[in-house]
Amino acid sequence: MKKNFLFITTLIFTMGLLYSCTQKASSDAGNTETENSMTKEQETLLPGDISLPTSSEELQELIAASKGDFKYSVEDFFKNPEKTGYQLSPDGTHFSYMGPYERRQNLFVQKIGEEKAIRITSETDRDIAGYFWANDNRILFVKDSGGDENFQLYAVDKDGAKSKDLTPFEDVRILIIDDLRDIEDEIIIGMNKNNPQLFEPYRLNISTGKLEQIAENTNPAEPIDSWMTDHNGKVRIASKVVGGTNTTIMYRESEDQPFKDVLTTDFREQVQPLFFDFDNGNIVYAASNLGRDKSVIVKFDMETGKEIGEPIFEHPDVDVTNLGYSRKRKVLTSISYNTEKTHFHFLDKEREAIQQRLESELKDVEVFVTNMNKAEDKFMVRTMSDRSLGAYYSYDRKTDELIKIVEVSPWIDEQDMAEMRPIKYQSRDGKTINGYLTLPNVKEAKNLPVIINPHGGPWYRDSWGFNPEVQLFANRGYAVLQMNFRGSTGYGRDFWESSFKQWGKTMQDDITDGVQWLIDQGIADKDRIAIYGGSYGGYATLAGVTFTPDLYACAVDYVGVSNLFTFMKTIPPYWKPYLDMMYTMVGDPEKDSLMMAAASPALHTDKIKTPLFVIQGANDPRVNIDESDQIVRSLRERGVEVPYLVKYDEGHGFRNEENRFESYKAMVGFFAKHLRPDLAG
Repeated sequence: MKKNFLFITTLIFTMGLLYSCTQKASSDAGNTETENSMTKEQETLLPGDISLPTSSEELQELIAASKGDFKYSVEDFFKNPEKTGYQLSPDGTHFSYMGPYERRQNLFVQKIGEEKAIRITSETDRDIAGYFWANDNRILFVKDSGGDENFQLYAVDKDGAKSKDLTPFEDVRILIIDDLRDIEDEIIIGMNKNNPQLFEPYRLNISTGKLEQIAENTNPAEPIDSWMTDHNGKVRIASKVVGGTNTTIMYRESEDQPFKDVLTTDFREQVQPLFFDFDNGNIVYAASNLGRDKSVIVKFDMETGKEIGEPIFEHPDVDVTNLGYSRKRKVLTSISYNTEKTHFHFLDKEREAIQQRLESELKDVEVFVTNMNKAEDKFMVRTMSDRSLGAYYSYDRKTDELIKIVEVSPWIDEQDMAEMRPIKYQSRDGKTINGYLTLPNVKEAKNLPVIINPHGGPWYRDSWGFNPEVQLFANRGYAVLQMNFRGSTGYGRDFWESSFKQWGKTMQDDITDGVQWLIDQGIADKDRIAIYGGSYGGYATLAGVTFTPDLYACAVDYVGVSNLFTFMKTIPPYWKPYLDMMYTMVGDPEKDSLMMAAASPALHTDKIKTPLFVIQGANDPRVNIDESDQIVRSLRERGVEVPYLVKYDEGHGFRNEENRFESYKAMVGFFAKHLRPDLAG
């Protein structure tokens, strides 16, 4: 069973989860020539104001400023790995992985024990975004077009035969509700095919493509935002939005019965069903913050709408929302949670013994079991650290054999990379702000040029691990500070709610206070501090140079919101049912117009004097290109030159390898021009 209970604060509104750590393009002549050779008719169809983007010649001048005697190139940090995303087939006889073909991530399959792998897909326009084994022979994968996030579902046999587009619908987005691991030829998906605002569940035959709609979602005033199955693949739980800001959990004993309302809460207080108890009765395991600040793991009775007994597990400092189980043995296995790093609490001796066995050999890294075969005796294992992309291993429990399959980034020597250190500091109003500080490998970490890097979301959080952006910057001589400012998820309700209607205000103060902390520590040279972020981080960048114009020497805004009014008007249609929640969290354009105007950088460009570089994907469905066009146009009208890089085959974060290269080369050139680092990495 695969759950799809949409957790509003971390999924629907996570504007800033830029896949693959926000990526960009190399100075790829073919790409530039393609854009320059567009016909007038093609140009008129492009999004945004095509007169605004900076010419390729000017961008090359910026890129040239980044050149130096560096051991690692931009490409080393952002190229597609040769082999990553490993998974085991359900029968444990094959493993699959993603690797490049024509510069795009495609699927490969290899029989265990054999040396040769075969490529089973040939996508050339866009990376495959994700995939999984549907049965022993058939693999499903998803891909969008040009960054529009209208993901379609495709199927292909493990030998590359019988490739099929299972959802060939224009402007439709799919999501996986249940992979139906015990039903060979079917899965359950959600689609907004009948109404772009509403997702409805369908049973899909993965061989023929036959679709059967199994429930309706027809009321935009009370939209159902998630569906959940039991262990037999029956849709028995749903949740809907009521009154704009309330969530109602619904339940039914079987699919031939109507749903009944179980529990209605304000969206701030949530019960997140994770999966049914193993008898498929009316009891579920859930993450709940009912009557408490932090989410905990509980048993929940769907008949009575109440928690059963004491929490199974809770943590005093962070939310706990992840619970694992053995499908074969029908027991709870482990709970994971994230403080400064990932930690496990084990509920099952067998699973704990496996983890201890793996960690006894794989030291000084985080160790995760990423998937397993149906028999649960063969495991795919992934290691991670802050200094590399880690490695994949196979573990055979019967033979106790742990075999290394591949290093994901073998061209990177971990000793050359920088340590990501968990840190914390106090905000001006007394809140503890957790974050991460990465220092370049220098003799003395004093008076360094610094890049402040607020995360996207904003209802998201930064975590410990390898971040190619951060390592690139550290390699070029910069310290990097990432902070989980108020509103970051995982730290409880109070911390999250303290961000409501605080864009550009206390949320921004938390970032500013982090800058001051670095200065007070003697780490930052106060005259060489930059700010860079994507999505909400892009907004925080613009807010930083607008509302604290003397703090930063330069800034880079990547797909960032600039105007809260226009942002609200251009959100994707499937966000519209949540507008009232957005109004509560960000601001109501009518009731809070003065506040929103005061917090919109595009309306205060007269205050901006910091050198600014803007980067945008033209097809971005979350932060429309007009958000970047506005800020660039306004500054240009004042005679301020703003480098502006736009990619017309990208959306909310650059996925295409050549675009990642180009944008990061231009970015480090921009930083070099304005921060003057004195270290060659």
